[in-house]
Amino acid sequence: MTQVQATLDEALEAAHLPALVMSLVHLTGDDRFLRPEWRPQYNPLDRNEIGVSAEEQAKIRAAAKDLLSAFQRGEVKPRADLPPELVRRMINFVTGSDIPEGYSDFLMDELAITGQSTKDPQFDAPRLKEAARRMKVLVVGAGMSGLLTGIRLSQAGTPFEIVEKNADVGGTWFENTYPGCRVDSSNHMYSYSFEPNHMWPQHFSTQPVLLDYFRGVAERYGLRKHIRFETTVVEMAWDEAAAVWKVLLRGKDGREETVEANAVVTAVGQLNRPRIPDIKGRESFEGVAFHSAEWRHDVDLAGKRVAVIGTGASAFQFVPEIAPKVAHLTVFQRTPPWAFPAEHYHEYVPEGMKWLLEHAPMYDKWYRFYLFWMATDGFLPAVKADPDWSGPPTAVSAENAMFREMLAAALAAQAQDRPDLVEKIVPSYPLGGKRALFDNGVWIKALKRDNVELTTSAITEITPKGVRTADGVLHEVDVIIYGTGFHASRFLWPMKIKGRGGKDLHETWAGEPRAYLGMTTPGFPNFFMIYGPNTNIVVNGSIIFFSECSVRYIVGCLKLLAETGAAALEPKQAVHDAFNARVDAGNKLMAWGAPQVTSWYKNESGRVTQNWPFALVDYWRATLAPNPNDFEFQRKAELVG
Repeated sequence: MTQVQATLDEALEAAHLPALVMSLVHLTGDDRFLRPEWRPQYNPLDRNEIGVSAEEQAKIRAAAKDLLSAFQRGEVKPRADLPPELVRRMINFVTGSDIPEGYSDFLMDELAITGQSTKDPQFDAPRLKEAARRMKVLVVGAGMSGLLTGIRLSQAGTPFEIVEKNADVGGTWFENTYPGCRVDSSNHMYSYSFEPNHMWPQHFSTQPVLLDYFRGVAERYGLRKHIRFETTVVEMAWDEAAAVWKVLLRGKDGREETVEANAVVTAVGQLNRPRIPDIKGRESFEGVAFHSAEWRHDVDLAGKRVAVIGTGASAFQFVPEIAPKVAHLTVFQRTPPWAFPAEHYHEYVPEGMKWLLEHAPMYDKWYRFYLFWMATDGFLPAVKADPDWSGPPTAVSAENAMFREMLAAALAAQAQDRPDLVEKIVPSYPLGGKRALFDNGVWIKALKRDNVELTTSAITEITPKGVRTADGVLHEVDVIIYGTGFHASRFLWPMKIKGRGGKDLHETWAGEPRAYLGMTTPGFPNFFMIYGPNTNIVVNGSIIFFSECSVRYIVGCLKLLAETGAAALEPKQAVHDAFNARVDAGNKLMAWGAPQVTSWYKNESGRVTQNWPFALVDYWRATLAPNPNDFEFQRKAELVG
């Protein structure tokens, strides 16, 4: 057996078979592979169950071996120019669903078989190229969204500069270095659509791997020469006479400088300012205390008594890592997280799978597309509230209650030998009310350890020696780790941003951050936000998809300025208000907007300021291109050159 055959046999065993079938169609242009008996029927709680018999799976692998071997020998060539009707049938096949007609253009664009997408900047006309060249854009942040913005501006021919408060690119993947830190979206989807990585070591890669990915992207696109590292934005103000933003920057050495830009794009994320709760006596603690996002690697936890406050996404990852090392671990929980079964959460990607992603024609695109759809809108109805729901407050609809029962049983099954834990690990709030995590069993195994205690009694104070709870117990500890999240509702804090007439953005919002499509705000011309108000996603999709849509729209706004000859644009107040009214109404009809749910998605008034309540196709369509009728324009002024 040749090495190629051996590799191919290994690859076929590791293959996602529905995506493999798509590769066969590309190799032949033949729809005979779209057999009903090969069409998947997925189990949302078991990724390995595709609803195809073992006999039929063997037939798929045999057909694939013949065709891929011929392809390796150069006897067949793949086809990318498949008829649109055939591609639509392929979409229905690989998703195992009859996709609604309104999704076709959206999904075909995301699939990007031809290698082109609506997300590619279009500044082809000489006049537009010249106008783009005469603009200057300042981007704040060199994380995932900031790098993406730099790439698209480069492709559009628009001069730009990126300022980054850290010493390197990567954003959250540079800052968060706690043990066990990893992405909780599949890596084959959590990557730029135009920069796939076929060699991800794990399905859900760790922080160092993700940081390397973004560093590599910055190098390949020559972005570092555009970035000022260890530089913060102190204040920015709109100069109406000159139609520019004047931005005060502060370097690492404390020196300040004012730069000018025709447009500003903030790409600072929602979860980058750690929040430590205001607990009585917090400053009196005599031991070591730190936030998980500012992990103290100089603190050796071995043999220590450790308190972890919070059981959100970060604690879910680092608690199983530190539990075996510490003398005793007390986990303080207010509400438990929902978690989807995901046995492969820590698993390595088989080498055969990597081979297919790299070599099988179009396999990588269809596999990514399958992941995209399964995490897109298929699950959205399960977290949508039924206004006529008369059941218990633990659910918001019959479908929500059904999924709740399935996941609750999966969680409880892991603690059959610890009945005292069951009522603590199964949430009482509706599924979708808060961010759901991925569970391969290590979280509950950690909680079941002899040296670990999960307490749900409320914290009343922190003393010099430890943490006191409402039941009167003083939990004496040496180290306190805060896994208490971020100041999510303080968008763009602590930057000072002043728009037309000196209007302050934070005072304008007054604790109620709003933006049109999450990106633009009346009174703040040429000011754009990525991952702004109401652009977070809970159960559907990858945040990279949202950022790619947002950057497409922002670059479209710059193109609109070039086309109209205007110096600035901002959304009309009526357009902005109508959009936000729809968003608020939509969020009230989702599990995370239910009145019995409290989470970081809501601000102090109880309004959901973070989340997008609609389908991804709605955001994709809304951000295809800016509508000139949505904006007020300021006539041309001298541009920064």
